[in-house]
Amino acid sequence: MNRPLEGIRVLDLTQAYSGPFCTMNLADHGAEVIKIERPGSGDQTRGWGPMKNDYSGYYAYINRNKKGITLNLASEEGKKIFRELVKTADVVCENYKVGVLEKLGFPYEVLKEINPRIIYGSISGFGLEGPLASRPCYDIVAQAMSGMMSVTGFADGPPCKIGPSIADNYSGAYLCMGILMALYEREKTGVGRRLDVAMVDTLFSVMENFVVEYTIAGKTPHRAGNQDPSIAPFDSFRAKDGEFVMGCGTDKMFAGLCGAMGREDLIENPLYKTNLARCDNYLTSLKPIIEEWTQTKTIKELEEIITKLAIPFGVILTIPEAAEHPQLQSRNMLWNVYQKGMDTEIRIPGTPIKIHGEEDKVQKGAPLLGEDNELVYSSLLGMTKQEIDELYVKEII
Repeated sequence: MNRPLEGIRVLDLTQAYSGPFCTMNLADHGAEVIKIERPGSGDQTRGWGPMKNDYSGYYAYINRNKKGITLNLASEEGKKIFRELVKTADVVCENYKVGVLEKLGFPYEVLKEINPRIIYGSISGFGLEGPLASRPCYDIVAQAMSGMMSVTGFADGPPCKIGPSIADNYSGAYLCMGILMALYEREKTGVGRRLDVAMVDTLFSVMENFVVEYTIAGKTPHRAGNQDPSIAPFDSFRAKDGEFVMGCGTDKMFAGLCGAMGREDLIENPLYKTNLARCDNYLTSLKPIIEEWTQTKTIKELEEIITKLAIPFGVILTIPEAAEHPQLQSRNMLWNVYQKGMDTEIRIPGTPIKIHGEEDKVQKGAPLLGEDNELVYSSLLGMTKQEIDELYVKEII
């Protein structure tokens, strides 16, 4: 089956998570992604767990469907080879510290001279300009400096990092989106673009009502646990045998919940009649009223009652429970792939982008370090096996 991005070639200079997550999404949907790594060591995530037979599961997940080559960009011969590869490519992606590729001689202006159609995408912590542009960054730094940690956790606890590296994957998704925009524009103009995505910008942009609470209402948002500051009830609640979550986003949903509780008197009560009133009185009186009812029932009983009212409801699952849940199973959200290096079949998260008519499965596992050197250098640059072997000796690849 054809994939939407077949025919697009990406030179992938990324490492760690944000950049590889971007190029993984491109590879999943047909782009030929050629991951370029340092000879000898490769991407830093090759040493990140979980490990099996000394091969990283972390690396395997976000580098599936890619070809892998090695190239020393610090050497003159390596730079020459990279220039030749750029001539064949549609996209170059990188997430080095700002200025690294420029020092190596590859600013956008140079790549554009080599190939006017090239789309050059970068992810960094703070962007290409500004007082902090040259700082290195990991996800936890972006979560801290975007304001996200200040509103994550419970009111009586310290600021808290969200579990997954959301600055990385959101930034990767944004860069992927930008690349697709640039590819579409290039169909009309024939020229590429420079794309600049910053991790701190990214998280700041997804802070939704927290930012406008400050800019419009002049308030400083604070941690509120699982409660939503602008919708009530919208929280986690205690049942007889555990906890669950639900959200009543409309007056109709709230009225339905009141009926289920046998508390129709709450519907017209001025303390709870509107969403704003419910928010103002949520912790002081409304949540205790709701939990007085929910704690008399099991989660299963509550799920049956509340979902029948078309109120969003969720059981709080562990990772194993989520992975094996019939809903995610039916959505094919775990892919099976044979992974070289591990020498076994593994399960990794699949793509959430379901394109009808496209085969929804992994094409190949992540590459061993330099696995495709001979294939890529011979097919794209016309090098002979002897020439490639000489590059190995020189530690160029």
